[in-house]
Formats: sequence, structure tokens, C-alpha cells
Amino acid sequence: MYSSNKLLWLMSAILATLFSNTNCYTITVDAHAEECFFENVEADTKMGLSFEIAEGGFLDIDVKITGPDGNVIHSGQRESSGIYTFSAATSGRYTYCFSNQMSTMTPKVVMFNLEVGEAPNKKTNEKDEEVNHNKLEDMIKELGTTLKTVKHEQEYMQVRDRIHRAINESTNSRVVMWSIFEASVLLVMTLGQVYYLKRFFEVQRVV
Repeated sequence: MYSSNKLLWLMSAILATLFSNTNCYTITVDAHAEECFFENVEADTKMGLSFEIAEGGFLDIDVKITGPDGNVIHSGQRESSGIYTFSAATSGRYTYCFSNQMSTMTPKVVMFNLEVGEAPNKKTNEKDEEVNHNKLEDMIKELGTTLKTVKHEQEYMQVRDRIHRAINESTNSRVVMWSIFEASVLLVMTLGQVYYLKRFFEVQRVV
């Protein structure tokens, strides 16, 4: 009975770690536009951003993460995907922006996840300094983090698979259309040559 309860508690802790404080979004950023999102957190809170461009143009976009004091934590241009983690230096609002201003007419579909860890507790930290860490709890947190990473990678692999399938289908359609066009031209040229040769060797009769 004890082992069963312990296993149930272990699975519950893993699921809680896996699904807590993770926000998944899929947005469309129009040409010459910028989409921003905000998170209010306490200092020393662990934060993360992972994203993948699903559709649009060359599958690239500009990404910028800004702190509450206006300092740029991360800035990338024409990125297709990325994973960034950091600890909040100060309490306040952190901004995540996706900019498609470099595109002239093509919108971009962005799939991304915002992860926010638990706010640190000073009393809990003081207790942790007095007693030994619970190894089982640390293993659960590590396993939960790994499961979240695997989950995100699976989602991104699905996006990549959909993109590659669309490219293959588009290429196949173009090859088929070009083959039909070539066959049509060849048929027209054959009929034209037959008609010309028939007229060339035709005997003119004078009445």
C-alpha cells in the first residue's frame, strides 16, 4: 500500500511539474507588424522562451526579450527557432516580442512556449540551507523539466513535418503540371508536323 501511494505521489508531482506555469501559443505576425507578450515575475524567478516558425516566407523572424528596466536580455534577427532561459534579475514586467517588420508582404505563423518557474521563497530557502535537499524531489523536478523539453520538441517536430510535407506536395504538383505542359506541347507539335507534311505532299489537281 505504501509503495502504491508513493508511486501515485511521484506521478502527480511529475505531472504538476510538467504542466504548471507553461503557456503555449500559436500566433500570426503580419508583414511590417510586431506582436509582444508580457509576464510579471519576482526577482530570481527562472524564465524561458522556446519558439518555432511554422509558416511564412523564409521561416524567419526577429525576436527580442526586454526586462522591466528596458535592458535587452536577448535580441535575434531572422531566426527560425530557438530556446532561451534566464533568471529574472529584478521584479517587474518582462516583454517578449516577435517582429516581422523586415517582411514586405508575407505574414509569419509563430508557435512558441513561455515558461515561468515558481517565485523563490526566502523562508523556504533558509530552511533548505539548514537541512539536506530531498534527492527524490530534485530528481522529480529534473525529470519534469526533461519531459517538458521532450514535449516541446515533439510539437516542433510536428510543425517541421507539416512544413516539409507541404513543400513536397507543392513540388510534386509543379512537377506534374510541368509534365502535362510538356506533353501538351509535344502533342501540338506532332499534330502540326503531320498537318504540314500532309499539305506538302498533297497533289494539287487542276480542274
